[in-house]
Amino acid sequence: MKIALVHDYLTQRGGAERVFELFCKRYPEADIFTSLYDPQQTIDLGERIVKTTFLQSIPGAAKYFRLMAPLYFPAFRSLDLQDYDLIISSSTSFAKAVRKKPGARHICFCHNVTRFLWDTETYLREYGDYRYFAPLIEQVFQMMRKVDLTYSQEPDLYIANSSVVARRIEEIYGKKAIVVNYPIDTTKFLYSDKKEEYYLASARMISYKRLDIIVEAFNWLGWQLLISGSGPEKERLESKALKNIKFVGHVTDLKRTQLFANASSIIVAALEDYGLVPVEANVSGTPVIAYGAGGVLDTQIPGKTGVFFKRQTPESLQAALLEAREISWNYESIRNHAMTNFSEDAFFSKVEQVIEQACRVHPSLV
Repeated sequence: MKIALVHDYLTQRGGAERVFELFCKRYPEADIFTSLYDPQQTIDLGERIVKTTFLQSIPGAAKYFRLMAPLYFPAFRSLDLQDYDLIISSSTSFAKAVRKKPGARHICFCHNVTRFLWDTETYLREYGDYRYFAPLIEQVFQMMRKVDLTYSQEPDLYIANSSVVARRIEEIYGKKAIVVNYPIDTTKFLYSDKKEEYYLASARMISYKRLDIIVEAFNWLGWQLLISGSGPEKERLESKALKNIKFVGHVTDLKRTQLFANASSIIVAALEDYGLVPVEANVSGTPVIAYGAGGVLDTQIPGKTGVFFKRQTPESLQAALLEAREISWNYESIRNHAMTNFSEDAFFSKVEQVIEQACRVHPSLV
């Protein structure tokens, strides 16, 4: 069986890219396709050949990949995948549009519906400079929504990373989705049952991550908070933070694992479609304090692996922090929960059953 792995664009290293990296390792003989590829800014694919689209030849396209939005659908339609029996696409937007040969199967691991098209207001708020062009953008987006709906019918099967995303796929695309919670590479994280007196937030510094809530809550409490990551919100957040809050910027993978393992808790204030950070925290033996909506409802057990706060406000987060301080956490149990449910083995055990059924082939061929 000849397999093609397809991802929207490989120009950054986010949660979707980390999941795609696992697929690339799982299927070393598969060919890799994407629209744009910047090996310095994304996952490590070693010596693997990455086949791209005509967008790769546009100067600056990899750096300003979001500006290429109207061109992605034709770019993916132009890819020649006629030699492949199985296409596995990893997509939040465009990769689901690829063509397949008659008799082939296309399974889409959908991290979300095309967010900037179907949640435009949030998207424009997140990238503030774009709002000045909102009327023009909305006209373009109206046309793109129609195209998105058309190409959303291409995959034979959708797999969603959370029940929230599965509902969106059904509501917007009219397609049923199987929920398989995405894994992490458990070998890349350290475990410690000796926690230090600091809390950690690890996120891109953009508006929807709601780091402002976390800063305000810790300003009031006076507890030690470390914030790792970078982004356009950094200066504004730093200007509001008191001395108990330290911005550590971008850290190495090793330093990040150490921070996760030793933190009292990891704080997540965003509404995430799935969210790898809470799972990464748990596999480190660290409890999570998270806004109780979205993907964390699939991955966290209140009082066992974390605590939820009900509203995205500093006051609600403060109450959850105080509640968490009163819990005698079983750090080994937290880790075991993550290892059992979110390891690569657990994930691919489920995935390959789905692929076998979808392709109706012997599992040795998959």
